[in-house]
Amino acid sequence: MDNGDCFQGSGWMQLSRGQAAIPAMNALGYDVLMPGNWEVVFGKDRLLEIAAEYTAPMVCTNMHHADDAGNPMGNDVVGHHLFDPYLVLDKGGVKVGVLAYNDPALTRRQAPAYSRGIALTKPAQSLAHWVRLLREEEGCQVVLVMGHLGLAPQVALASEDFAEGVDYILGGDTHERVRQPLQGKHARVTEPGAFGSFVGCLDIEVDGSQVLEVGYELLEVSGDLPEDPHVRDLVDTLRAEHPELEETIGTTSTVLQRYYVLETPIDNLVTDALFAKASTALAERGEHLDIALSNGFRFCPPLVPVDGAATISRQFLWSMLPENAQVKTGDVTGAQLRTWLEKELNNVFSPRADEVFGGWVVRFFGMQVRFTSDAPMGRRVQSVQIGGRELNPDATYTVAACERDGDPVDTLCRLQDCDDPKLLEFTLYEAVEEFLARGLVSYGLEGCCVAEDLPEVVLGQGSIEGCEFR
Repeated sequence: MDNGDCFQGSGWMQLSRGQAAIPAMNALGYDVLMPGNWEVVFGKDRLLEIAAEYTAPMVCTNMHHADDAGNPMGNDVVGHHLFDPYLVLDKGGVKVGVLAYNDPALTRRQAPAYSRGIALTKPAQSLAHWVRLLREEEGCQVVLVMGHLGLAPQVALASEDFAEGVDYILGGDTHERVRQPLQGKHARVTEPGAFGSFVGCLDIEVDGSQVLEVGYELLEVSGDLPEDPHVRDLVDTLRAEHPELEETIGTTSTVLQRYYVLETPIDNLVTDALFAKASTALAERGEHLDIALSNGFRFCPPLVPVDGAATISRQFLWSMLPENAQVKTGDVTGAQLRTWLEKELNNVFSPRADEVFGGWVVRFFGMQVRFTSDAPMGRRVQSVQIGGRELNPDATYTVAACERDGDPVDTLCRLQDCDDPKLLEFTLYEAVEEFLARGLVSYGLEGCCVAEDLPEVVLGQGSIEGCEFR
């Protein structure tokens, strides 16, 4: 099984608009695939084209064609699905029913234009219906739910009464390394890391309607494994089509990674580069920049220096930032910034699974934020400094971020109602490449985002009982 987000993480995938995934995914011999939140990046029509070329079926229980108002066409449970809502597999004489739920918040997580024509419903609206169909009409002895919802929502889902009859929720999206399945009231939950570094392997025995878990482990994908010659040829052919992706655009003396919840070396590099380029552009017009923002992305494999340095390729830039968006600025008050920070922190630290949204803490340069993660919504932020001074709720601050296709003109990085929004005449990639051309970079943690009740390094959703990222 594959839980999606294949349309993200490489320049080859982006430059081919997803075509590069097809031969490799087909060669791996999957039984079933589902779309993740990044599968919409080229739009609905392109997603359907790619899915039609996979040899394995793509399943999604809650993605529907949308009407002009953005609502599911027809019945929001059984009507007008983009893909088959379920699959029944016969494995050794055992009937296994498979459902798949993508994040209902996808249309807000991604640039709005990406998901135009798509509507997503919540598991509560349909899961009980499909479990009953699989158990009673299809005669399935095992029911599996593939999830691209994030770990906290998947753990919560496992204890909802409408999930009764589900055996396992095989999850993705949050990139957590769940070493032992997490037990809910009705189902057990897994998640197998990210970046192709692990394969989750679940072994079960089935006797009638009884499902016995024999074992579960994360199988590490290491360099010691022999390469498949056919897949090696596929990858070599693919790389040869875009030699420019192999070009070196910079060098780092420190590990560039994005595992941490609060702040990461990769995002400190990105926001520094964005601030440097945008502040120069504004200074030429006699204007001043205060803050640079970037989303709290969770993806990108680490780049590890050997013998003191590692080269940064153009492909690694695509892996860090799979969208080359134009840079935009706007003005906001200090009060707006504080309200926005409270909302962004709630997206990550809310005790309610239905409020956990998107990636990790939003990234920034020019601000120092101290907060308390377990405080209630609206009371987490303890202090904010901008340019070394305490945030003034009545002052106006200029912010730079990336344009998202389909966002309102006055929105920057989910920061709404910005005054004087302006597109600058360069893209984020141009800013990063120009910054890297200055010479060797060295990045770690800078203390710009500090949780007073958490350690400096937070690796996952540690509030989930029984889950420890390692």
